[in-house]
Amino acid sequence: MLLAETGAPAWSWNLLTDFQDMWSYPFMVNAFRAGAVVAVVSAVVGWFVVLRRQTFAAHTVSAVAFPGAAGALLLGFSAVYGYFTLCVAAALVIAALRGGGEHEESALTGTVQAFLLASGFLFTALYRGLLEGPQTILFGTFLGITSSQVTVLTVVGAVVLAVLALIGRPLLFASVDPQVAAGRGVPVRALSVGFLVLLGAATAEASQITGTLLVFALMVIPAATAQVLTARPASSLALAVLLGFAATWLGLTAAYYSPYPLGFFVTTIAFAGYLLALGRRSLREVLGRTRAGATPTAGEVVA
Repeated sequence: MLLAETGAPAWSWNLLTDFQDMWSYPFMVNAFRAGAVVAVVSAVVGWFVVLRRQTFAAHTVSAVAFPGAAGALLLGFSAVYGYFTLCVAAALVIAALRGGGEHEESALTGTVQAFLLASGFLFTALYRGLLEGPQTILFGTFLGITSSQVTVLTVVGAVVLAVLALIGRPLLFASVDPQVAAGRGVPVRALSVGFLVLLGAATAEASQITGTLLVFALMVIPAATAQVLTARPASSLALAVLLGFAATWLGLTAAYYSPYPLGFFVTTIAFAGYLLALGRRSLREVLGRTRAGATPTAGEVVA
């Protein structure tokens, strides 16, 4: 459901008035609060996802959230139970498959993912009470977010961030060089399983608001952009959080004043930032090569 379907408000270009009008609605205040929590958790988890080259795993976990929610609704339960059950279960399956080789893991994961997505569409067809079919689950909505949902998101997000803070240093070591980390006594396998469970919980948390497709974009794009801009872990992680936060809040603002879905704006803003980061890196490389070519060698200076 889009806000514009009931009459979208007009943008007046008076920023103070516009924001006061937008935040006069409790559902928009809740949407911005939920968006802030989701952006921070997704960026932090996504930073490790990109660093560990597990974007396919993140895509799989986010995709299976759709049949999880649809199946829970079909069985008469809240979609929340479906999100958490299938996302965490998918993370555990991926963790179990990691010992079978990269090719076997990718093939089997992709096959299961395709089957579950098809099952999700079957569940939505069988459950005729689902508002607008699969659109709400896939693309999310910022309408109707309650204070209790914000509280659940905050609690789950705080637990995920607390665990990541506890295992962050060894997880970083294991992500950068797992062989050396294992040689130093770091429990690489246990950290991998634990991180995938955190990925499942973070995906289930974010999918309730952003939709199962948007959460993947929020996890990967800001983190990838930050790692393009800087290789320093602390700066890169902080930048990923800032970029995810900005994309979410700007997307919420744009969606409030337009007839188009929230997912389009958040993903487009985040992707635009990634393109700018790539352009900046390419420009610096070109300028670096130009300066290196223009600098005279020692022999030329003597001559």
